[in-house]
Amino acid sequence: MSKSTDQSAVTVLGLGPMGRALAGALLDAGLRVTVWNRTPGKERELVDRGAVSARSAAEAVAASALTVVCVVNYDAADAVLRGEAVTDALKGRTVVNLTADTPDRARDTAGWAADHGIRYLDGAIMTPTTTIGTPEAVFLHSGPEELYQEHRAVLDALGGTHTHLGEEIGRAASYDIALLDVFWTAMSGYAHALAVARAEGITAREFAPFAQGIAAILPALFEEFARDVDSGSFSGELNPITSAVSTMAHIVHASESHGIDASVMRATEGLARRVVGLGHGTDGFIRVTELLGRR
Repeated sequence: MSKSTDQSAVTVLGLGPMGRALAGALLDAGLRVTVWNRTPGKERELVDRGAVSARSAAEAVAASALTVVCVVNYDAADAVLRGEAVTDALKGRTVVNLTADTPDRARDTAGWAADHGIRYLDGAIMTPTTTIGTPEAVFLHSGPEELYQEHRAVLDALGGTHTHLGEEIGRAASYDIALLDVFWTAMSGYAHALAVARAEGITAREFAPFAQGIAAILPALFEEFARDVDSGSFSGELNPITSAVSTMAHIVHASESHGIDASVMRATEGLARRVVGLGHGTDGFIRVTELLGRR
């Protein structure tokens, strides 16, 4: 197989909703796109738009100097990339892996790539499929800076903002995990709040504008708490954690009086009470971060 050096050529492995969105954005940018998916059929619309459908993953990666991978997790990515024929075809080429998984899996894949002469960048997509190809898309990348800059023009074709977080390959996945932690914890809290509100005769639509008001104060708190964590100050002057514990107990009581599971809030209350028990009752809630980080 001859190595393609055409910088207008890119291969996309994985044609789920996000993979199809990525391939579509690359086509819209005028790039020559080769696609492959383990399950046939998902490439039809892309082929109609000008993509080339490869008969195998090895044929797909041989068609371009750059391969973008976006599948469900690293188990799926490894199953494709680490096959002998694909590994051989990738030698000397670049893989940008936009598959979501853990930082350790990213580091392991980077080690495998280095052992086989494959250039490797890891990445994360922080916005939905509908944003791909638009200014609203957000991509995070980590790995060799020189390699990132070499392929920046193709990455920019995916739309939105691209941030290179550093050479340590696990940083993109680390940010991804931490940011999704914020998102899903917040969504769990919102779901619980809607259940409590509904039990008290408040509809979700009635409640939503007030929930948005609560959300609006969070950005400033994120900044303040970040300073506290980095400095170790944990100031509770405006709202000591003892006060927070009291409101948490109210939420637990109100929830359970309606038969609503309050296990998430009970866990949070438990962490706060442990902080108080360690003698930090006058500190702010974010002192919990230090407690969680203890080994």
